[in-house]
Amino acid sequence: MDYIDSHVHVWTDDFDHYPLAPGVSAEAMELRRFLPNQILAHARLSGVGKIVLIQMSYYGTDNRYMLDVLAAAAKAFRGVAVIDPLGKDVPEQMDKFKPLGVRGFRIYLTDQAAAKRLENGALDRMFQSAAQQGMALCALINPEFLPALSRICARFPETPVVVDHLGRIGMSGPIEQEQVRSLCDLHRYGKVRVKVSAFYALGEKRPPHLELSDLIRRVYDSFGPKRLLWGSDCPFQILNEPYEASIAVIRDRLSYLSLADREWILHRTAEELFFG
Repeated sequence: MDYIDSHVHVWTDDFDHYPLAPGVSAEAMELRRFLPNQILAHARLSGVGKIVLIQMSYYGTDNRYMLDVLAAAAKAFRGVAVIDPLGKDVPEQMDKFKPLGVRGFRIYLTDQAAAKRLENGALDRMFQSAAQQGMALCALINPEFLPALSRICARFPETPVVVDHLGRIGMSGPIEQEQVRSLCDLHRYGKVRVKVSAFYALGEKRPPHLELSDLIRRVYDSFGPKRLLWGSDCPFQILNEPYEASIAVIRDRLSYLSLADREWILHRTAEELFFG
């Protein structure tokens, strides 16, 4: 059984065919490129055979590079696209992406303006369309905005939602128990899942990441393994540590996880959500 990495970014330095978004400069990029064959070379050594690609922010809402990767290797990849959530044609845009291997859309909830859009109904069409089409909304969210996400999930309980990177708890400071409670409270909405991912950016930010064990245990106890999925956040993870250091946290190091739990978190949850 191949494991699935549910969170990877790819991009190319072919800026003529795939131009960078306005305001993005090649000089400011951490890596000039990170190609599909590069992630597969890392992933296969750890038993990972399938990848969920998250549209790279360098391209904004121009998803063409990711779509071309999906078209070239449909068995190995699925995609999470980025569209303008305030566009007039949101339902139509979401619908046209599904036959192209896209199974979700990323939403950014990392500042007050984004949180306000949750509260004022600006994202309602996106949540409604995602529920109707069975597409996941993958939320890059700062922990202080988890209560706002909870309120919109209460209004759209049938919308599949994935919280990226454990809600980024412990990214910019200590792991706050109130934030952990806010994340765990989302378990009441049966369509919400959580990515246990980007360990390199949380807590002590270095292997073996065992300081995150209690946080992961709390989320596991609340959601259960069938609503958790692992992701590396490559290539940013491997700028800091080996690929193995991320997957090993779930595969080898958490004694409270059974073999069946690990299968769900490392494969089956992502298989059902993105490859089913």
